[in-house]
Amino acid sequence: MAEAVGERVEISEASKAYGPVVALDRVSLDVAPGEFVSLLGPSGSGKTTLLGILGGFVQPSGGSIRFGGRDVTWTPPHKRDVGIVFQNYALFPHMSVGENVAFPLRARRQPRSSWGERVRRTLAMVDLTGYEDRGIHQLSGGQRQRVALARAMVFEPRLILMDEPLSALDKQLREAMQIELRQLHRRLGATIIYVTHDQREALTMSDRVAILRNGRLVQIDRPDRLHDHPADSFVAGFIGEATLLPVARIDDRTVSLAGTALVTARPVPAGADLVLAVQTEKLLLEEGPADGRNRLSGTVVDTVYQGESLRVFLRLADGTGLSLRQPSHFEAVRRIPGVGQPIALSLHPEDTIVVPRTEG
Repeated sequence: MAEAVGERVEISEASKAYGPVVALDRVSLDVAPGEFVSLLGPSGSGKTTLLGILGGFVQPSGGSIRFGGRDVTWTPPHKRDVGIVFQNYALFPHMSVGENVAFPLRARRQPRSSWGERVRRTLAMVDLTGYEDRGIHQLSGGQRQRVALARAMVFEPRLILMDEPLSALDKQLREAMQIELRQLHRRLGATIIYVTHDQREALTMSDRVAILRNGRLVQIDRPDRLHDHPADSFVAGFIGEATLLPVARIDDRTVSLAGTALVTARPVPAGADLVLAVQTEKLLLEEGPADGRNRLSGTVVDTVYQGESLRVFLRLADGTGLSLRQPSHFEAVRRIPGVGQPIALSLHPEDTIVVPRTEG
């Protein structure tokens, strides 16, 4: 991995209101040099507004922004020296690939003699060697995305902002580009702040993921910790594939689900309104002793083939609906009972995740 040369970004109490509508509500966040942080949330969560404030395109109603210790809250976009990749790429159709990539160098009045080598070197990094003279209309969606990325990188910024740059690509290409971006970030060492509404995309690429909801920062952590240690029912339901079931607290390590006691590895939160976040991949089919795991039993309602996996829908004795995901290879399929048949499941205490229910 390249030595981190990225910019430290400090966001302090950043807010933005449009009349009575609060788009961003006192968000504070520190991003380390060379870190890849995704801003994740549903539409209207404030993630694009925050990215706009970082880029200088949106003026905050309150708070401050610092890059490398320098206050840039009111610095115009062209003086922030930030690379930006937009959702629609914003390429110039009348320019060639090379001219598009060289545009930031021209705008910054870099010596023309240096343009050719820097453009060639940057295009090589995104696997577009030899594309300098091609027209934008001759490129596929994935190639246009690479050109937009090269244009953001060519002047070697310490900070790159990305606003859902993969959303227009088909699923297979989008997933391939996620891995490419992750590997490219490791080579560059630049700080990247990335906006997305796709939780799998955020988990795949990021060092940390910041989850926003209704303009507020709900939780920020490593992808694995967000998945296994959600702060509340919103995060638990938004990250991964979880069913949220109401439970009652028995003590600090035990809850009751539909009359069945379940032991947790972590302390049960205080409060009366709690849910169990059952992640589909954490439920295990049982054919013998549970060996300290929590036991659940129900009836199979349906089995849905989804390519590499099967999703099994079931109901517990009290009618509560639940699902689990199993690999679709022969051995796994053979173990799944048919529709209408009883099914025995288990859940490790470490995977028995209980969180407070979030309103709304």
